[in-house]
Amino acid sequence: MAAQNAGRPFRFGVVAAPQGGGDQWRRLAQRVEQLGYSTLLSPDGLQLLSPVAALAVAASVTARLRVGTFVMASPLRPPWLAAWDAHSLSVLTGGRFELGIGTGRPEVAAQVAELEGQPLSSPARRLAQVEQAIDRLRELDGDQRTPVMIAASGPKARALAAAKADIVTLAAGPLATRDEMGLLCQDLLAKAGARAANIELAMNIFVVGEDVPPWMAQFMGVDSAALRAADSLAMLRGTTQQMVDDLRRRRDAFGASYISVNSAFFEQMAPVVEQLNGR
Repeated sequence: MAAQNAGRPFRFGVVAAPQGGGDQWRRLAQRVEQLGYSTLLSPDGLQLLSPVAALAVAASVTARLRVGTFVMASPLRPPWLAAWDAHSLSVLTGGRFELGIGTGRPEVAAQVAELEGQPLSSPARRLAQVEQAIDRLRELDGDQRTPVMIAASGPKARALAAAKADIVTLAAGPLATRDEMGLLCQDLLAKAGARAANIELAMNIFVVGEDVPPWMAQFMGVDSAALRAADSLAMLRGTTQQMVDDLRRRRDAFGASYISVNSAFFEQMAPVVEQLNGR
């Protein structure tokens, strides 16, 4: 079923958070645009600067670059605030904002519960907040439609994404096999029914090349040997042509045409973007 999405042209995004102050962040946004990437995507978490502020700055120093959250964590904001921020960014960037939203990593929910002195919210509650934020955003947008990306893992999240998302990234583990990813994509598109052809499928690349930096291995919980042995979809390896061919195979197999890459590798990925962007 993923083949019905295989005809979409490729576009590419960079996942990054401000690390070295405003000047560094502005230069990074401009470089991302210069290299032909479609989108600068910023993660969400209490250990980071606010993605809302960061993306507003990035959009202000670029002309065509789209900006998006990757992804806004529902425990950090009530749904009305998430929708208000998203609508405001969409208006102020001239429609260049994409709302990526999800339930957040477990540690984010735990941090929020500790800060508020409240019991830890359930996964069902956090997913309900995602839906409420999308519905409120649609009300605020009116005739304007802010694209919404949902990071979906379990079956309930996939059902919500199938019903309401414009873009879906399937949050499978780094050692998920290609067969397992294919089944997830088939399930999503089957749930979407008539909407399936309108959903843009996204895939995030954590590592480009053969080696995983220590900080990335700690974040992912696996090393480069395990990723290579599993032929991991979180890793893109080989020559430029081999990487191009692999991404084409992924699009054919899963319908994934929107490819994001961690900012540590966006310069390394640029020759692939040059060959595939818009094709």
